[in-house]
Amino acid sequence: MWTMSMILFACVVRVRDGLPLSASTDFHPNKDFAECKKRLKVLSGTLAGVPDRGTAEGCPLSIHFHTFGDVSCMSICSSSYPAAMAFCFLEELQWKFITTYDNVSIGLATRPYAFLEFDSVIQKVKWQFNYASNIQMKMGLENMEQARISQSPVVLKLEEIGERNGVVNGYAHVHTEAAPNHRMRPVTALGILSLILNIMCGALNLIRGVHLAEHSFQDDFENVGKVTAFLASFVGCIFQCYLYLFYASARRLKTFGLLVFICLCNIYLYGLRNLWQIFFHAGIALLSAHQILTRKLLEKQQDCGV
Repeated sequence: MWTMSMILFACVVRVRDGLPLSASTDFHPNKDFAECKKRLKVLSGTLAGVPDRGTAEGCPLSIHFHTFGDVSCMSICSSSYPAAMAFCFLEELQWKFITTYDNVSIGLATRPYAFLEFDSVIQKVKWQFNYASNIQMKMGLENMEQARISQSPVVLKLEEIGERNGVVNGYAHVHTEAAPNHRMRPVTALGILSLILNIMCGALNLIRGVHLAEHSFQDDFENVGKVTAFLASFVGCIFQCYLYLFYASARRLKTFGLLVFICLCNIYLYGLRNLWQIFFHAGIALLSAHQILTRKLLEKQQDCGV
């Protein structure tokens, strides 16, 4: 049973996929806290479909969340902790996070707790709200409460969170589809070679397409189809490189589609390219497709204990 009114845990997650970016390294040997932390993890995967501010209640602890853009700050507090103070804490935490890390770094994060070093900031702000005797903060509590009421944060039930996301007896249903935050296995030497060759083929397609466009479009648009085929092949090569480096849904279908697309473009270019050149570009596309399909996801990582 919790006897103190305080913030117990806080974390920062990416809204679009629920990827945890940073979290406070707090440990409380309490069943309610462990259960609430499980519910927070489930709730983090649904933030894209709920309002920006909200509270989840249903046990001696409460979960508060505040979303801005693609980042949401979440906290577990004792139910007696003023909600207005909790939201003030989350806003302060969020401001410090978005001024520390840019949108590009946040968007490119692929592993859980990629910004774990931010824990020191979380702990500092959490301590200030838990223990600092700030008279101005206490005096402004009433005004913060009025502001919180005017913005009408949504109120959720912890039981509903579990039911809607397949949590039974505290265990979340594991989806078989890989999530975007899964990491790919390390690239191989053959994979690096396929990338280099694919980039070279893409560069050749771009150079030939631009060169043909400069000469053809001065008089007429006779070779517009050939120009389009060169540029389309360039785009196809770039997408093949992307599929090899990053995970994407429907990966197998996209890989086969790109392979057929690149081969058809090169066949259409017969006349401007001889058979050996066509076979070379098609062979590189086939090698890249093979490397894409053979590069698997890493096994799902266990919770880092945060």
